[in-house]
Order: sequence, then C-alpha cells, then structure tokens
Amino acid sequence: MAAGKNPLLWPFSLLFRMVTGIRNFLYDKGIIPSEEFGIPVICIGNITVGGTGKTPHAEYIISLLGREFRTALLSRGYMRKTSGFRYVTPSSGAADSGDEALQISRKFPGTIVAVDSDRIKGIKTILRDYPDTDVIILDDGFQHRRLRPGLSILLTDYSRLMTRDSLLPYGRLREQASQRKRAGTIIVTKTPADISESERIAISNELRTAKDQKIFFSTISYGTLQPVFEEYAHPMDLPTEKERNERAAVALTGIASPRPLINHLGKYFAVIRHLRFPDHHSFTRRDLEKISKAFESVSLSSKIIITTEKDAVRLREISYIDDSLKKTLYFIPAGVSFLNDNKCEFDKVIIEYARKNK
Repeated sequence: MAAGKNPLLWPFSLLFRMVTGIRNFLYDKGIIPSEEFGIPVICIGNITVGGTGKTPHAEYIISLLGREFRTALLSRGYMRKTSGFRYVTPSSGAADSGDEALQISRKFPGTIVAVDSDRIKGIKTILRDYPDTDVIILDDGFQHRRLRPGLSILLTDYSRLMTRDSLLPYGRLREQASQRKRAGTIIVTKTPADISESERIAISNELRTAKDQKIFFSTISYGTLQPVFEEYAHPMDLPTEKERNERAAVALTGIASPRPLINHLGKYFAVIRHLRFPDHHSFTRRDLEKISKAFESVSLSSKIIITTEKDAVRLREISYIDDSLKKTLYFIPAGVSFLNDNKCEFDKVIIEYARKNK
C-alpha cells in the first residue's frame, strides 16, 4: 500500500469499488439507460477528487468554440447555496451560482452559463430557452452517466496520475481508473514544460485504453497580475529577476491544488507567505484579520497579496474588507497551454466534433 495513506481505510475502498463497479456495469450493459441529445455535448471531467484544472480547460474550449458556435456551459454549481436550475450572468452572485460558473460567465458574457445538479433537466431547459444553441459543454459530468455525451474529455494531474491512485477513501479516485476507457480524449494537466519525450510516451502508453483514444499534455500558463478591486489598483507585471529580491507576496488560496501557483510565484518573489484555505472557502472576518496580520508581518516594503481568479470572485462580494486591504489584493489569471505542438491537433478534435454533429 502507498506510503502516507491510512491502511484502515482500505476495506472501505473495496466496498466503494464494488458499489461503483456495479453501477458502471449496469450502465455499460444498458440495464440503466443513458440519454443522448441531438446536439454536440462535450463533457469535461475527472476521476480524481480535487483540482485537475477543469475550469481553465473549459474556458479554453469556450474561447475556441465561441468564434463559430453558439455555446452553452452547464455546471453543477458546486458549493452554491441555491438548488435547482439557474442561469448565471455577470451580475449573479457566487453564493447563488458557484464561483467557477460565475467566473466563466464574467469572462465570456456571450456564453450561456447555467447550473443544475440534474444535467438532463439542465440541458433540456437550455435547449427550450435557447433553441439556437449549437454546443453544450458539461463541466464535471464524467460520473453523471444518465447523460451520454458525444465527446468526453478526461483530465488527470501529472503529479497524481489516475492510474497510480486508489479509490476513495483510501485514495482520491471517484471510480476505478479503468473507466477512463469511456473518454475519447485524456489530458494530462499541470505537466512540466520540460517533460522529456520518453516520459510523455510512457505516460501515454500507461493511460491509453484504445488506439483511437487521444492523449494530450497541457501546462498552466499564468497571466499578469490583476487587481481584485479595479477601483483601488491597476494591473501589474510580475517582478523581473533583478527586482525579485526586493519583492514579497502573501499567497492567498482557497483551491484544491495550490502548489503549481506557489511554485510559479517563487520565481518572482523572494519572500512568500502562503495562507491556504479549503477549496471554495467562504472568507470570514477572522480570515481577513489573519490575512491582514500576515501581510503586516512581511518585513519587505514592496509587498502585495496574490490570490487565484476563483478566490477573487468570492472576495469581491465581501462587504467588510477594509479599503487598505483592497489596495493590496491582486489575482493571477490561469490558462492552459498544450505541449509538444499539440494545440492544433486538440483544437481540430473539438472543432471537427462540433461541426460534424451540429
């Protein structure tokens, strides 16, 4: 058994394996039916609990399709305080729609964004209200087997490949890694930009379950610093190598996997104080006091607070943040780049699927 895992949880993982295995068997054999729709449905999901980068990949596909197709995104709206179907607009709140869906709506105001835990009902509602919709992107829907998407894209973190993990609760898998066979495309996310060709080939062979299953490798690409509160600050470039020793940052994260961001900031700031909160965390007054104290404790005079784009969505809605703190708060946008010159090939997979099934 893998180091660092609690062996007492192993029996529960065996039970979970049996339950999920029976469920998948019933769907595979058609005993429990799956529903299809007459338009292209692209599912972006994962088997692993935690951050694999679904949101930046969804944004990439929205940006790609938006040039030619009327696109809609349907999300569960994780951690929202509402239930049922809701449309998400740039003026919506994170508590009503979820931070990820709201982030996407604000970045792509021309895209239909909706949340509903019932994906079948959600798609039917979108098609009823917007019959001219060309493509629907399903965010985090790989386990939602009542719906059969036309194209399934499965993400797996380079640092924790699904083939090297175990089922919950001993590991972090929602279902057996063998279920990756349902995906037409697998993306290894957060891959080091300098990955060797031999390692890339080895990982591809490890993941691929069929000859026509496509494997891509992507890495995180970070943008320039943006103010969380635009009325208090302006966009800012990251420090140069010469400026690094004079700059400090308090990194504020409420995401599942902050390590890539911390590693990135370490290239530009000599001092980094990391305040880590749970994924989708709602910041309290006490949290803000902790953040302020951490900022004040940094001795370098040239210092800022850097958070993620998703956390910025929630921070903007807090009415009791002091103006002095607002002036120091920045977020760093995260996108994706495909390695090994595979961008054109990936784009072709998406565009051709949408065109053929429109």
